[in-house]
Amino acid sequence: MRIVFAGTPDFATACLRACIDSGHHVVAVYTQPDRPAGRGRKLSPSPVKQAALEAALPVRQPESLRDPAAQAQLAAFQPDLLVVVAYGLILPRKVLAMPRQGCWNVHASLLPRWRGAAPIQRAILAGDAETGVDLMQMEAGLDTGPVLLQRRTPIEAVDTGGSLHDRLSLLGADVLGEGLRRLFDGSLPAASPQPEAGVSYAHKLDKAEALLDFNQSAAALERKIRAFDPWPVAEAEVAGEKLRIWAASVIEGQHPQRVGQIVAAGRDGIDIACGEHTLRLHALQRPGGKRISAGDYLNARPELRQPTR
Repeated sequence: MRIVFAGTPDFATACLRACIDSGHHVVAVYTQPDRPAGRGRKLSPSPVKQAALEAALPVRQPESLRDPAAQAQLAAFQPDLLVVVAYGLILPRKVLAMPRQGCWNVHASLLPRWRGAAPIQRAILAGDAETGVDLMQMEAGLDTGPVLLQRRTPIEAVDTGGSLHDRLSLLGADVLGEGLRRLFDGSLPAASPQPEAGVSYAHKLDKAEALLDFNQSAAALERKIRAFDPWPVAEAEVAGEKLRIWAASVIEGQHPQRVGQIVAAGRDGIDIACGEHTLRLHALQRPGGKRISAGDYLNARPELRQPTR
């Protein structure tokens, strides 16, 4: 088959490799235009573009696929299948109708739960016990298409946004590879419509969400810290200083201190009173500094040391 692949971030690179390794002909790779990045704000290619160039594949970077010229260029590749993984651009109906086998999407959730932009982080934030990846036949709605194949994985108590991202990326490549094999040999099951019940939306992450509100439960804050690692990274006001929080745990039990106050601080961590239970900070980062342990932070601020409960 002639495959056109469309994707942008690192999550999509494993799926691109799955297409290449499938033995089918990847005739073009579509990705978003180069964006400014780093301190110098120089234009930087997307991870998918870098992977495509390393594989000597043609790369196209239109600002939009609504442009008739961009649509004509895509049609000229005569794709049998368009595979879309975290591309970031809307596909108009005319584009969806181009490939003979339609358009496939690899989505990092168990649909219809967590349709939208940030399904990995939203699943952790919500305390979901499991997640997965769906290989979906695309249609005009946002992640509403019928599901062809699915892979599931538990969300472990230690999973971060980064660790779950990496695991789901590989699962996505696995389910896509299976889909391509089964499409070619005629064993691909019919797509199953998504159930109407259980729909939820994973809205795009906003950096403003990163600030921890100690009026919330310690469990909810601990999930946020894991979900926002490696981006945008949770932040908190601790003893008059704004810190980035990289790792924490929940200490159950009541405390006499007001919400947001330090309950105890020592070698094991810094305990902060929350709306429910206590949050123990293990790894943090001062403005302009690097990630350090709570113990190292207390070495710089010994006045905060209190007997650990």
